[in-house]
Amino acid sequence: DVQLQASGGGLVQAGGSLRLSCAASGFTFDEYHIGWFREAPGKVREAVASLRSSGGTTYYADSVKGRFTISGDTAKNTVYLQMNNVKPEDTGVYFCAADRIPWYDYCSAYGCFPADWGQGTLVTVSS
Repeated sequence: DVQLQASGGGLVQAGGSLRLSCAASGFTFDEYHIGWFREAPGKVREAVASLRSSGGTTYYADSVKGRFTISGDTAKNTVYLQMNNVKPEDTGVYFCAADRIPWYDYCSAYGCFPADWGQGTLVTVSS
């Protein structure tokens, strides 16, 4: 079974940094697109970033480009999201997601629905 364990959320001031971790198991880590989507009240589920370790394919939402960096450790089967210069609009519940296909390409006005995702971790950015 695919398992995705997210951690690292918390309260941070605007302009600060936070690092999220996603420990993955139950599938071939470097062949999947593994990343994050977030949910915030009143907003559609949004893809944030994704990485496929084999080939190095990455995706970033326009809203986080230049501020967030996704990376992977294949030895630990873990994906990290380094969040720098965070903004209040980054507030939300962040979910680790995984799919064989680039799930972020299939997001719509109704949200993003990768094949698998784990429990969320709350990120709160204060102004």
